[in-house]
Amino acid sequence: MAAVELALAFVIIGILMLLAEAASPGSFIIVPASVLIVLGGVGLLYPDWLFTWWAPMAAVVILVPMTLVTIKLYQNLAPPAPPETTVATSLVGLTGVVVTEVSPDNLRGKVRIAHDSWSATSASKTIPAGTKVVVVGSEGVHVRVEELVEERPKTA
Repeated sequence: MAAVELALAFVIIGILMLLAEAASPGSFIIVPASVLIVLGGVGLLYPDWLFTWWAPMAAVVILVPMTLVTIKLYQNLAPPAPPETTVATSLVGLTGVVVTEVSPDNLRGKVRIAHDSWSATSASKTIPAGTKVVVVGSEGVHVRVEELVEERPKTA
């Protein structure tokens, strides 16, 4: 009778763990909960089986695929996303337009990159407003830009 009580305890604990996972998704409680429910179910059918060396082996056999399935499930539910904030280092190589004249060693210049304005300095010369620029570096929260030289196609 002790084996049946243990099997019922496994099932009850497993169900409680599943409820805890439903209340707080991402806690990864679903894996041990699944293992306990399966072991408890088998233990209810074959009570003496729980006290053999097969029970821990079955737990491992259940644990590995359940872990992989759970990881895939959570990856599909919430795929990794890029950071929502933009940092100056991620702007290197992007193009923009000068909004306020940009000069070397002067942080008063502003450039618009995508939909954001950034404080900017130029690498070597003063760049007037309206000029297309490319970001060549960043220092802290401002960017260093150079005038964008667009290549024209060669004509024969």
